Amino acid sequence: MKKHQEYQYLDLLRDIMKNGVKKPVFNNPGVTIISVFGRQMRFDLSTDFPLLTTKKLFTRGIIEELLWFIKGDSNIKYLVDRNVHIWDEWAYKPYKNQKLKTKNSKLLSQEEFIEKIKTLPASNPFVKKWGDLGNVYGVQWRRWKTSDGRTIDQLLWAIDKLKKTPTRKHIIVSAWNPEFIYEMASPGKSMALPPCHTLFQLDVRNKKLSLHLYMRSADFFLGVPFNIASYSLLTMMLAQVTGLKVGEFILTFGDVHLYSNHFKQVREQLKRKPRPFPRMKINLKIKDIDDFKIEDFKLVGYNPHDPIKAPVTVVGGF
Repeated sequence: MKKHQEYQYLDLLRDIMKNGVKKPVFNNPGVTIISVFGRQMRFDLSTDFPLLTTKKLFTRGIIEELLWFIKGDSNIKYLVDRNVHIWDEWAYKPYKNQKLKTKNSKLLSQEEFIEKIKTLPASNPFVKKWGDLGNVYGVQWRRWKTSDGRTIDQLLWAIDKLKKTPTRKHIIVSAWNPEFIYEMASPGKSMALPPCHTLFQLDVRNKKLSLHLYMRSADFFLGVPFNIASYSLLTMMLAQVTGLKVGEFILTFGDVHLYSNHFKQVREQLKRKPRPFPRMKINLKIKDIDDFKIEDFKLVGYNPHDPIKAPVTVVGGF
């Protein structure tokens, strides 16, 4: 009997817990990580959809975030308006830091901050300034800025290549733009969070599309389950708009780690046995990557264990 694909994730959880090296966390002295380096997982997307079952995942949030990336958006208002709060902490952090430096300035709580962004229109200066995360994933995918003043739509370029020359080996979309990362960026231009899912390559064999993602840094308990589902869905969407069948999603890690405030939750998850993966049905009428809406996706047969909550650890950045 074929081993359930979810065991790849569970086995790597055990690997990190057993073999992980303890490391400090930048800008968060109260938390440490244990990490291993250089691992890989592969998921066959032709049979089912790899949405983890050993804990319930917020599927609507995963889809909305992916649609946000595809829009080329960088402002969390799109997500906040849809009650998706994956990126709230990353917008609030620079706002809070700035307010703490300013005397006699009222500091909103994170809940008040997010409610203000939700209430105000997208054109409001507060929303435009504090809701924007800079040159994050969607911007790099759809509006990569060049030295000669142009912008490159990497995603549309990749789709065009898949349609015209699908066997080429150069169909890569990168989010790692040194001009906006850490000390390499001009003052005030650094991304809120340098891309963790750094680049992906697309490959066609026997008319099947596969996607290979490289992650330089992977929050394995909270982030990676989202990444598995998100990029698997992106693979399916790209296959549909290019007239291809769906193949594999391959995920290669650099630093793959667990935060010390997630250990208890990990031990709980490892007690659970995987259940059958669900299937994802996509509206077959959609033929343009920019036409997808949340209503075009239907998850069938998802019967997970209960969710396991854990705190988001806001680290990194510059």
